[in-house]
Amino acid sequence: MDCILSPEKTKLIVQMFPYKTSLFIDRSCAQPLYVQLSNQLIQLIKDQKLPPNTKLPGTRTLSDILQVHRKTVVACYEELLLQGWVESIPKKGTFVNSCLPDVTPQDYVEEKVAIDSIQGFSFYTNQFLNRKTNELLEGVLYVNDGISDTRLTPVNEIARTYRRIASRKSIFEHLSYGSTYGNEKLREVLANYLNTTRGLHISKENILITRGSQNGIYLSSQLLLRKGDVVVVGNTNYISADITFLNAKATIKRIDVDECGLVMDDLEELCKKHTVKAVYVTSHHHHPTTVTMSAERRIHLLNLAKRFGFAILEDDYDYDFNYNHAPILPLASHDTNGNVIYIGSVCKTVAPVFRIGYLIANTSFIEEAANLRRIVDRQGDALLELTFADFIQSGDLDSHIRKVLKIYKTRRDLFCDLLSKKLSKYVEFEIPKGGMAVWVHLKEPYKWTAVAEVAKKYKLDIGEYERYDTANTNHNCIRMGFASCNENEIKEFIARLALTMKHLEKGA
Repeated sequence: MDCILSPEKTKLIVQMFPYKTSLFIDRSCAQPLYVQLSNQLIQLIKDQKLPPNTKLPGTRTLSDILQVHRKTVVACYEELLLQGWVESIPKKGTFVNSCLPDVTPQDYVEEKVAIDSIQGFSFYTNQFLNRKTNELLEGVLYVNDGISDTRLTPVNEIARTYRRIASRKSIFEHLSYGSTYGNEKLREVLANYLNTTRGLHISKENILITRGSQNGIYLSSQLLLRKGDVVVVGNTNYISADITFLNAKATIKRIDVDECGLVMDDLEELCKKHTVKAVYVTSHHHHPTTVTMSAERRIHLLNLAKRFGFAILEDDYDYDFNYNHAPILPLASHDTNGNVIYIGSVCKTVAPVFRIGYLIANTSFIEEAANLRRIVDRQGDALLELTFADFIQSGDLDSHIRKVLKIYKTRRDLFCDLLSKKLSKYVEFEIPKGGMAVWVHLKEPYKWTAVAEVAKKYKLDIGEYERYDTANTNHNCIRMGFASCNENEIKEFIARLALTMKHLEKGA
């Protein structure tokens, strides 16, 4: 219903409205004066301080009131007219648009209500997507999942490569929309690199560039799983993968994990009872326990995949970090039946900020993943992808890996040595053969719940320890990352953890 005011009431509003005190011009602001003025008038109209059909002051009158040039007011009124907030009636003046919807007038409040406190619509929520996010505090040491030390990132080399690529005359052809498969050069370089380093037999057509491993897991889950479909994971598993499968409304079935990885006899029994659509595996260093899947079990898994027709989702998240032996070739290198979907990234190797990953599978699957990616992400960062194509092709990536491998091995040895010397009374663990974390078992009668609470007194944050036991097996273990800490930080970390455990021991 339109709000039509009588000429007498309109005249009264225009005479009585306090324009001088309601409109403020900030001459030090970079925003043009006419825009400042029009925005404020729009707000007054929205707040019903200037109702529909209200006549606004003439341009000369308002310019005198506000002490601005008349052209500023003219420009303001033209802007309001273009946006539809006002209408100009020849020989009568400028009026608030009479066709604006009628809204209940609001009482004037000095302070506006913050938008984040208002919910004018309903939306769906997923409780299992909720994860704790802690604000990093100065002086506090944090237990992490096993991440790289960003201080070792070859920033200068990457920046030089990026600048060189960005300065090319032909760079403009990469600044528009590109392929949903990812940059063609990076796909070619990765195909050659992975064929050489991981024993794969692929071409660029088998590769989709992703925004990291998690992006690849998500795209795969959306193509493989529908409501009720069975996906098999370990009793201990990467929590983000679990959450991704739950988000796809899949049914998660769990099997045991021992010192040789996923127990294949358990998987075979499951396959006889259920139609398994996919098996998620971190074969190189099982997440979270760090164990490596044995050769016998790798062959068994591939044979089961062929026999029962399920997909193997192989997340090779830290292939490059092996301290006791050369890297073990992934399942994908032995796949002759097209069952393996291979996922990896450079995020762990270089730095998490560089969201460059890859999804590798048969061409039909990759084509469908690219189609899905179109409505999720459309494409990646072409300049960054070109940068990493050169970074890999030049040998800089291999040089970086060799450098940090030595550093991380030293840190692993120190971390495990101190953990054994200072805390063997409270914990037990196996020295990991690779990766960037140690799987630490807390001995009875101690529980991580109590440790986490007491550790705060010593500025030590244990973190989201519950995520390592989503199957509720009460294994009382967590991952402790060592790679991101230098030697002094490792010593300080172990010292604070030792103080925490002594505190608990005295209180027991």
